[in-house]
Amino acid sequence: MDFPELAARTRRFSHGAPRAVSVADDGSRVVFLRSAGPEDPAEQLWSLEVASGEERLIADPAALLGADAEPGALAPGERALRERLRLSSAGIGSYALDAAGRVAVFALAGRLFRADLVHGDVVEVETVGPVIDPRPDPTGERLAYVTDAAEGVRRGQLRVVESDGTDTLLAGEDSGVTWGLAEHVAAEEFDRFRGYWWAPDGRSVLAARVDESRLPRWHLHDPADPASPPTTVAYPRAGGPNAEVSLHLLDLDDGWVDVHWDRETYPYLASVGWADGGPLITVLRRSQQHGLVLAVDPRTGETQVHAELADPRWVEPIPGTPAHLPDGRVLVGGELAHDGYDARCLFADGTLLTPPSLYVRRVVGRLPTGGGPADLLVEASEGEPSQRHLYRVRTVIGGGVDARRMSGTPGWHTAAVGGGVLVVGTASLDDAGTSWSVWRGDREVAQLRSLAATPPYAPRPMLVRVTDRRLPSGVLYPSDHVKGTRLPVLLDVYGGPGHQEVVAARAAWLERQWWADSGFAVVTVDNRGTPGVAPSFEKAVHRRLADVILADQVDALTALAGKHPDLDLDRVAIRGWSFGGWLAGLAVLRHPELFRCGIAGAPVTDWHLYDTAYTERYLGLPDDGIDVYGHHSLVELAAEPLLESEQARPLLLVHGLVDDNVVAAHTLRLSAALLATGRPHAVLPLTGASHMAADGLSERLLRLELDFLRTHL
Repeated sequence: MDFPELAARTRRFSHGAPRAVSVADDGSRVVFLRSAGPEDPAEQLWSLEVASGEERLIADPAALLGADAEPGALAPGERALRERLRLSSAGIGSYALDAAGRVAVFALAGRLFRADLVHGDVVEVETVGPVIDPRPDPTGERLAYVTDAAEGVRRGQLRVVESDGTDTLLAGEDSGVTWGLAEHVAAEEFDRFRGYWWAPDGRSVLAARVDESRLPRWHLHDPADPASPPTTVAYPRAGGPNAEVSLHLLDLDDGWVDVHWDRETYPYLASVGWADGGPLITVLRRSQQHGLVLAVDPRTGETQVHAELADPRWVEPIPGTPAHLPDGRVLVGGELAHDGYDARCLFADGTLLTPPSLYVRRVVGRLPTGGGPADLLVEASEGEPSQRHLYRVRTVIGGGVDARRMSGTPGWHTAAVGGGVLVVGTASLDDAGTSWSVWRGDREVAQLRSLAATPPYAPRPMLVRVTDRRLPSGVLYPSDHVKGTRLPVLLDVYGGPGHQEVVAARAAWLERQWWADSGFAVVTVDNRGTPGVAPSFEKAVHRRLADVILADQVDALTALAGKHPDLDLDRVAIRGWSFGGWLAGLAVLRHPELFRCGIAGAPVTDWHLYDTAYTERYLGLPDDGIDVYGHHSLVELAAEPLLESEQARPLLLVHGLVDDNVVAAHTLRLSAALLATGRPHAVLPLTGASHMAADGLSERLLRLELDFLRTHL
């Protein structure tokens, strides 16, 4: 079996690998998802008992649904949530635990299931309609869920099931308003995928009310299925209205308290958390240049400002913050950009907790200290953005700045923690996939088994920082490359804010090795705007994405050719998806003298058609003055008449026809502009495909892409 087919069948070698790992608060068990084998897409719920080191299958979708059921059948709301989470697997997509880690609940084909993790029993809980995002209360006695549309039930009702099976409506109202769900931009752009949070005592719920009545309705339809009606979505396009989001404290005894903050000034609810110490929320201005960390009084709904977040470009809160520390202080994460510092740090009530040399990426949780105040477990980078390590951060008052690295081997590390148990996931260039080890104290007590397929390649990219901006980059040659043989260059890009491609993990380079072995030198560059280096590096792209990012890619490519003389810059192609698709189109249209052809998958070609939170964060509002949007538009660029001396380079445009994130209109409008000016291009529509191009579709496209590149290089 060749690589594209093998990658499609194994979901890029992730089927059978542990995922969504969490640890019970008392450290008694580790809970995770894993399918039954390397070509099985249906993920099962598993538990590892830490004391014995034994794994136990808790829930198998095939057994729960029956032989005649379709494991991939999803309610529309669950399908939309999985799209935002980028979950392409079947079976159990996610689960939620009670505080003690004794109860897990999950949705499966719109049905609600409750698992007893101690005894292994799984029961179906009757509901009034298809289920989205079920969660047990912290005591494990009650379950809450949001319903999708059903007969007699409106979409977006928040409901609670008591231990005796009584199903009660907690909140719900007319069409256009949902309860307990994250609106599009919260999930897509702020990584807030939830819309309700249980109180620690399980007697009330903090719930988001989302009113989308002001939003324009867009209609997505797959022409390959003309008998089906279009799907209507409320889409918050740049410069237009957003959903109106408010928070409310709902008591199970019918009490109701509104949460008060200036929602006109701070319309974005970026994060919510409720643990010991009361609810903490982060709210942002529409420009995202200023935000507030607010503590909520659960009795009155009044809020108190604990911290302000400010940046002349945009603020970037750190995942895992804000949070209450055991001593009552509030943990906040953000940029440190004064006194010569250029750092991403943690603070507790204004006191710096992490050194400026540490680029903090996420707060995982608390580590026990043997009787003293708990330390923090943090994922961060230090000096080398291609690596992410684990650090223990001291939080004691007067203890100074103290962050000690816990992970030893080079690579990309992640973790989960509970009680005295730490689970560490390690990916590196030396091993395939991510290995998961379970630690109690300083002793490894178990490992989570991986059933994933072994990839056919062991790529060894040459990672180097280039230009005076020290841009992270990687180069891959064919495995049988003979030095001195000139090779066409494939620039494989993403380039967008918030995401890195140059990472010290083998999985990131597997497909690229296939491209290399097909006869290319493959180059990947993380330009300014990508995370892991410093806030100033990320924010240099503000309102000038096109100029900064494309210049960095071109300069890095030139610098790499100086180090690698086998790179033939007379034969350069570029390919990318989503933001990378936009960048590929931009490169071919702006620099046809360098880029001979390009592949643009699901590109954002007209930023007026993309969502408010992302677009306005980086480009500002459309009517802010100079035409920033026009400057970044591929449609306007393609519409410019060809000069007699200009060589038009071919583009292959690929787009899913039911993409609800970057809608297919982007590619269709670009194609029309290219056609009008006589620029060569081809359009490949993907019927039934969303932005993810899941189910092996993107992998099976590889051969067509390869034929296109060989033709034009």
